[in-house]
This record gives sequence, structure tokens and C-alpha cells, in this order.
Amino acid sequence: MDLINLSDSSNSVRLHLLGRQTPGILPAHDLMVAEVIVGTNFISGRCRVYFLLSNLEQWSSALNSLENGQDAEWLDMGNGPTIRIECARSDNDDSTIVIEDTSDSSAKASIPMALHPGWVQDQRRLLEEVVKTWPIEVMETSPGSYKWKN
Repeated sequence: MDLINLSDSSNSVRLHLLGRQTPGILPAHDLMVAEVIVGTNFISGRCRVYFLLSNLEQWSSALNSLENGQDAEWLDMGNGPTIRIECARSDNDDSTIVIEDTSDSSAKASIPMALHPGWVQDQRRLLEEVVKTWPIEVMETSPGSYKWKN
């Protein structure tokens, strides 16, 4: 199942969920494993990503920004890949999806993409499906920790 699926006629970026890292074992029960999959006519690659289901609310906020034409960044936790989407500035421009490894390799891929109207709503539908499929089961792992807002 994809959380992010962006493409045009020649480029694509997906965040494909693989599942929970340690189902049933606290405190990392809600740690998700996913792969960022990039494909273009020039390069292709994939890298593993880990995040908490509670980070999905941050993705929802990023989608709000993108819907308003503002750039957004997600998964900027300083220990792995960050996904940044830079919105097209005019009808003649492409948006740019940037995948950057902020930890070990410092590698960076910038993928230009002509995104279709309604692409943000498509990403919202994917988010809704992910939340239905993988609800947060650990609502509170320790006093004062995060709770998902349904």
C-alpha cells in the first residue's frame, strides 16, 4: 500500500508501506517500515524509511500546506530520508520532489514532476486508506506521549 504516489509521464516517487516494524512489541509497536521508490528515465532507486504512525498527522499538515501552494517537508527527523515537495511557481513550471538522506550518505535526488490538478486530494485519499489499514494501536506508550487526533 502506498502513502505517497506521485507521477507524471516520465517520473515517479512513491512511499510504499511494508508494515509495522515490531507488531505487538512495545514501545515501537507503531513504528512503520516503508520504502521510498524513485523512478525516472535517468535514475531509479529505493531506500528504507522508518516513522511512527503519529507522524501521519504531520503528513496531513504538509498536505494542507501543499494545497495552499506552499512547499512542504516531511520526515525531517535528522536520522534518515526527508521528503520535500516544492510546488510549481507557475503553470509552465514543474513541481519538484526532493528526497534527501540527512544522515549517513547525504545523497539527494530532485525529481521534477508535472503534477495533475487534484493530486493533493489523491494523496489525502491514500492517507485515509493507510490510517484505516494501520490504525495507531499504541495510543500512549508513556505518560505525556503523543495521541493521534481522530
